[in-house]
Amino acid sequence: MSQVVWNSHNKDSFDRNWNDFLLNFGLADNKWLSDLYEDRSLIQFVKQYDNCLGSREQAERESDVADFHTVIPCATKSSIEAQFQDAYTHAKFKEVQAQFRGKANCITRLKNSALGYSVYEVGEQVSSSIFNKFVVTYDSVAAKVKCECLLFELRGILCRHALSVLSFEQVSQVSPRYILERWSKKVKRRHTHIKSSHDEPLMEPRSKRFDQLVFRSQNICEFASESEELTAILHRAYDNVMAEMEALKAKRKGTSSLSHEDTNLESINELQRPPRIRTRGRPKNRLGSKLEKQIANGTKKKKTKVLSEVKVMFFKFVAIEFIFLVNRLANV
Repeated sequence: MSQVVWNSHNKDSFDRNWNDFLLNFGLADNKWLSDLYEDRSLIQFVKQYDNCLGSREQAERESDVADFHTVIPCATKSSIEAQFQDAYTHAKFKEVQAQFRGKANCITRLKNSALGYSVYEVGEQVSSSIFNKFVVTYDSVAAKVKCECLLFELRGILCRHALSVLSFEQVSQVSPRYILERWSKKVKRRHTHIKSSHDEPLMEPRSKRFDQLVFRSQNICEFASESEELTAILHRAYDNVMAEMEALKAKRKGTSSLSHEDTNLESINELQRPPRIRTRGRPKNRLGSKLEKQIANGTKKKKTKVLSEVKVMFFKFVAIEFIFLVNRLANV
């Protein structure tokens, strides 16, 4: 299938190769392949793409919660691994952890060293009889390590050969240049402020405030960029406002933590309150049987009905007497 999809240079060749592919493998009646090749409108792609974005946003939220509330245990006793554990997300730390496990298959040998610059040869056992050799350089003055496998340059994580050399040099902490910010669990992603159809209702006011601030700050920046004096004024204003906002945020955080402690104390006192003891003797209202309740309700309804009929008859009698009296006075 990959040959048909990627090696067809025009529509006619693709149609011909696709039909041959279905006939050769007996897939002419396959529903999944038929659905792949049917015509669709562009709006279907937009809906499916929107659903994919929604599922991806949900997965990112769940990953962020897991990064801040759970910890993946270290595979070794290395303090460097603990450094990556504290900084990186779970997904990236698992990749780093695989390199620490692979370090057990490496044998490090010093080739030459001069003025803090050392060259090592690291042999990695990939099978029972095959060893791959890598040259690793380490500069103790600049705290730089480089391996010829170039895994750090390719994927942004230190390879097992470099970690083996750092362990040989008894390095306890790596340079911050090897802890990339894009893999950090504390990084602030700017794209989260972009409006989306999958935004939670609680995030909508924040997005609106962000848009308003961006619009106003853009006008201010355009005006301040006209001269160095105006730019300096804006920098000072930004520093003062930032300090004021951080102080307010710290104050609110302290207040919320105190209120949270008070709430915990109240809940603890509530839990430690002694249970209420029932007094002796029968209760004030005896629990009657179901039959007794039905009889009492029936009697009550019957009495109410009789009283109502008596009242109606009394009012009829008074009305008749009143009419008779009026007629008698009229004849007189």
